[in-house]
Amino acid sequence: MSNQRVNKAVIPAAGLGTRFLPATKAMPKEMLPIVDKPVIQYVVEEAARAGLADLLMITGRNKNALENHFDKATEIESALQLKGDVGRLSQVAFSNSLANIHYTRQGDPKGLGHAVLRAKAHVAEQSFAVLLGDDMIDARDQLLPQMLDAHQKYDAHVVALMEVPMESIHLYGSAAVEKTEDEGVVRVKALVEKPTADQAPSNLAVIGRYVLKSRIFETLENTPAGRGDEIQLTDALAHEAAADKVFGVVFSGRRYDTGDKLDYLKSTIQVAVDREDIGDELREWLKGFSQNL
Repeated sequence: MSNQRVNKAVIPAAGLGTRFLPATKAMPKEMLPIVDKPVIQYVVEEAARAGLADLLMITGRNKNALENHFDKATEIESALQLKGDVGRLSQVAFSNSLANIHYTRQGDPKGLGHAVLRAKAHVAEQSFAVLLGDDMIDARDQLLPQMLDAHQKYDAHVVALMEVPMESIHLYGSAAVEKTEDEGVVRVKALVEKPTADQAPSNLAVIGRYVLKSRIFETLENTPAGRGDEIQLTDALAHEAAADKVFGVVFSGRRYDTGDKLDYLKSTIQVAVDREDIGDELREWLKGFSQNL
């Protein structure tokens, strides 16, 4: 059992966002809004709720908006204060105090594994979490805390798994698993990156949350380029799984996939209909709109 408390998280945010062009020509895809907050803020809030107060964002060129968003906006805050707009002032100031956020650039876009490897100097010998911005986990569901508990108990890497339709498994890493004594926690025996349906060991897909031990850096350094000529985190974890060093938490809660245009729109609607301020009116509008389709 590990007695080390995990308090660091890595958020890879160096992607070009080509699926959302031209919107992402001058704006990072992570700053696309879900209602009135950028996707990246939902991810940072999730990390903060789980006690991960030391965050490292792996960024790239033209990502300065990420740093600006989590910095103090003196002019905006002063203007809102003068207007007496306490509500918006608290919303703007909230993002400044979520966590202690550091930034480093990935440089060459050599894949997720390479992005995680860029965190080695910051993380050092500690365990750490990785949160991908394309996957939003609903604040009402406790995925990261479950993963941190599993990491503490088994002293191993932990990945988040979710059942997906077999026809969609080619979009994910797929896991072969066996049960443990803990409900919802499985031992990962093998991982396959983006397999065809007939090659997938199961319909359990790896989604964008990981809790990793620092030895993953050495494994990544020795992992050759794989699919897409990139260093794949899944390939490194597959090596670790072969040595019984990977566990999985099977998640059945609310996950919002913001990775492409259609899923992004679905995610926006799913989040919006649950909002206290606009949800009821949006539901009524959607009912009328759907009747006219």
